[in-house]
Amino acid sequence: MNDILIHPSYFPSISHFVAIAKAEKVTFEINDNFQKQTNRNRMYIYSPNGIQLLNIPIKHSNKAHQNIKEVQLETAFDWQKQHFKSLEAAYRASPFFEYFEDELLPIFQKKNRYLLDLNYQTMEMVSKCLRLDFAYDETTEYFHDVTDKNDLRGLINGKKDVLQFESYTQVFGGKHGYLNNLSILDLLFNEGRYAIDYLKKQPLKF
Repeated sequence: MNDILIHPSYFPSISHFVAIAKAEKVTFEINDNFQKQTNRNRMYIYSPNGIQLLNIPIKHSNKAHQNIKEVQLETAFDWQKQHFKSLEAAYRASPFFEYFEDELLPIFQKKNRYLLDLNYQTMEMVSKCLRLDFAYDETTEYFHDVTDKNDLRGLINGKKDVLQFESYTQVFGGKHGYLNNLSILDLLFNEGRYAIDYLKKQPLKF
């Protein structure tokens, strides 16, 4: 049985959805501590100037270690407006941006309090657009070592996620070349209904 343990994240990387598309059962890790500079609160897109990081600001905590379920979004900055504008600049000319725009826009209009809630909403939106239904549950406590599942929690660290995938046509590919393993939105806006077939064909080789 292909059971995986993986993090919910902000419009996850393609590698996340390759793993989910191949899995029989998904368990989300929700009992770990928040770590900065991971994809828990960031995604990478293909902008007119090349790769671009979109980062969600979070409220500062005095705790040395903060559980991911406690992490709150910083509302002093209008990051939602900035992120949506960046996505428009990057993908307005893509084949499927307008097709999925009505599904995307509410994510940037709703005022969430917690990062985890937002991450789940982004993954649900993408899964709906991909027509990818998958069963999942959540961890009830944190274990450093896991033996009964394929532990893919390391994929949340973008610097360590070095998986390589088959190239597909990207809006600015002619200018900057192919950029591998960006946010799932890059694949969705460029490949549309063919994105799910792409995900299922990609190998997970570490």
